[in-house]
Amino acid sequence: MTITGIAHAAYNVSDMKASLDFYVAKLGMKHAFSIPRDDGTPWIEYIKLADGQFIELFYSDGGFEGKPAYNHMCIQVPDCIKAAEELEQAGVEIDVMPKQGKDMNWQLWIHDPDGNRIEIMQIDPNAPQARA
Repeated sequence: MTITGIAHAAYNVSDMKASLDFYVAKLGMKHAFSIPRDDGTPWIEYIKLADGQFIELFYSDGGFEGKPAYNHMCIQVPDCIKAAEELEQAGVEIDVMPKQGKDMNWQLWIHDPDGNRIEIMQIDPNAPQARA
């Protein structure tokens, strides 16, 4: 599998306003775009670090206490379908087979030996990440 970079790190946040103030106002990063849930309520805010590199901030869905802030790491690949085939050949269990996400990117999901979630993503040229 060819890895081209870390596409994003994702964090659950308890206070989105404070998190956006920290990353955007204080650290000088750019708010790139938002992705709502199917019902239109807020879900994810994307913060741009550099071209093709983002932080995903997930709104708390309640019960934030005691949950780690880490949500998942995303590794970027040029071909998600090929990556799935190579992972299966290597004996890696795939939790979610390749599918196109709400942001138009192809993604699959695996986990490390400790259960940490890892997203493998192929960026679509028309996706908001590519345009941001």
